[in-house]
Amino acid sequence: MTDENHHKYHIPVLLDQVIDLVKPQPGDSVLDLTAGYGGHSQAIRAKTKQGPICLVDRDQMAISQLQSLFTDKKAEIIHSDFLSASKSLISQGNSYDIILADLGLSSVHLNNANRGFSINQDGPLDMRMNSSQSLSASQVVNQYTAEQLETILLEYGEERRAKSIVKNVIDNRPITSTAQLAEVVKKSFPKHQKIHPATKTFQAIRIEVNDELQQLKQALPIWIKLLRPGGRLAVISFHSLEDRIVKQLFNELSKNKYEAELEVITKNPVVADQNELVFNPRARSAKLRVAVKIKKERGTHAYSG
Repeated sequence: MTDENHHKYHIPVLLDQVIDLVKPQPGDSVLDLTAGYGGHSQAIRAKTKQGPICLVDRDQMAISQLQSLFTDKKAEIIHSDFLSASKSLISQGNSYDIILADLGLSSVHLNNANRGFSINQDGPLDMRMNSSQSLSASQVVNQYTAEQLETILLEYGEERRAKSIVKNVIDNRPITSTAQLAEVVKKSFPKHQKIHPATKTFQAIRIEVNDELQQLKQALPIWIKLLRPGGRLAVISFHSLEDRIVKQLFNELSKNKYEAELEVITKNPVVADQNELVFNPRARSAKLRVAVKIKKERGTHAYSG
């Protein structure tokens, strides 16, 4: 595989574990709310034997790829963020046997310098998952107040050096590229960091630009409503803020034995093994949680795994 082709497509993380835990069966209906370049969905659909599938993504590049991969009448493709799509699907009375959300950033985004996500490749300060939206990283970095920036870095990046970083950002405005921002952030750190010192700052700005945490908080309860009794919900997160949201709601909806809505299958989050990390290093921070919607009318749990 050439470097070009390797970078062209997103390698799905924790694929074997997802398949093992959601247990796709022939005829199951599937909703992939972050379908990206179709890696998870193709594998799941191979098991459902061309059952109905709905694929959602906010990125037009991903939508174009999905349209070329899923051409049959039982495949619905929606260009939207997952919250808006979830609200629309629930209003239509839809329901699904399997729902998947991989909250990670696509390799295609990271490897395309022009999208402005990468610390290691110079590009414009963008970071928009949907390129048609107005708010970009440039506006956040160059127009937000010091107080706003510090709040973002603390809440979304859990960055302890937020005050120092923000001072350097303010002093060096206008900042026009990812490389420039990374260098400005590095001024707040001593040398020899294990990971790039701007990692948490880039994460925080990206979350702000794409409203990631608020979308997840609002969408997660809708996903549970969209599940059929016995349906399986799998969520893959890539940082502690996302994972905490998923864990807390799963625990809340499963803790009351007689009134629980969910049975949590993953007592602890599932992570990548060493074999996967060799060919897909970005999987190192992935955490998978899976829950099953309880069949209340029968008074039994739906999962037998």
